[in-house]
Amino acid sequence: MRHLIALRTIAYNKLAKGDHARRRACAREATAVYRKSIMKPQAAVVALLALTAMPLARTEETAAMTGSSPVLTYEDVRKVAPALEAYTQNRLLGDVWKRPGLAPRDRSIVTLAALIARNQTIEMPYHFNLALDNGVKPREISEIITHLAFYAGWANAMSAVAVAEDVFAARDIGAAQLPVVSVTPLPLDEAAEAQRAAFVQDQFGASFPGVVQYTTDVLFRDLWLRPDLAPRDRSLVTVSALIANGQMAQLTPHLNRAMDNGLTQTEASEAITQLAFYVGWPNVFSAMPVAKDVFAKRPH
Repeated sequence: MRHLIALRTIAYNKLAKGDHARRRACAREATAVYRKSIMKPQAAVVALLALTAMPLARTEETAAMTGSSPVLTYEDVRKVAPALEAYTQNRLLGDVWKRPGLAPRDRSIVTLAALIARNQTIEMPYHFNLALDNGVKPREISEIITHLAFYAGWANAMSAVAVAEDVFAARDIGAAQLPVVSVTPLPLDEAAEAQRAAFVQDQFGASFPGVVQYTTDVLFRDLWLRPDLAPRDRSLVTVSALIANGQMAQLTPHLNRAMDNGLTQTEASEAITQLAFYVGWPNVFSAMPVAKDVFAKRPH
């Protein structure tokens, strides 16, 4: 496990250096060790989950200046914050990721959305690999990143692209496994879209015509209709990103949309529980009253 964490950290540090060839080589090496780790059932739980809560690794530059190792291991964490290491092992890994009510695949989607929305690239190489092993398809990861360009910002999506490129290369994921640009869109609920568009136009059309136009033409009549990420999963990504960035003003319509698209109340509750560990308690405590109100007002 120490070797696995070391490789993940080294791969990230070299990725940050911007040397494309070295990034690819390190990604391949880290992925190879990752795959070996999951061949052993007892090691699989740790290998699949243990890196999810590791703190930021020291960069090679910082290590050179301080004379310290660039590799951050559980032993390192224990030397500084033994309680954090215990919480990581016993609570996050030993409990949260094993909870019923939300499938591992969905927990990976929630976690990836949070990491991308917050631009926390240190955890992305591991979580892209974990998501793929949990059943998230390469084309779905591609669509998650594309979707979050609109909901978390272009630069955050581009940061995720830089990491995912190396993970995909290490796993021999090519163009055939990715979504095409021009697709046959999913069916559109014209009545619901007309109602949404009319409300936004009435509220903001006179003051922000450009935003209103792009919201309709690009988001709801294009992006949301792309078929390689199911509407339910697209909504789960959006809700996770909103909570991750504390954007509660948009949570009510998007959580309702998620549940209309098939997300259950239990799954929504578990997604918020998962997010507590990845985006912090204050963000989820801000989300809970909004989500509770949505739950209460929906037909039972």
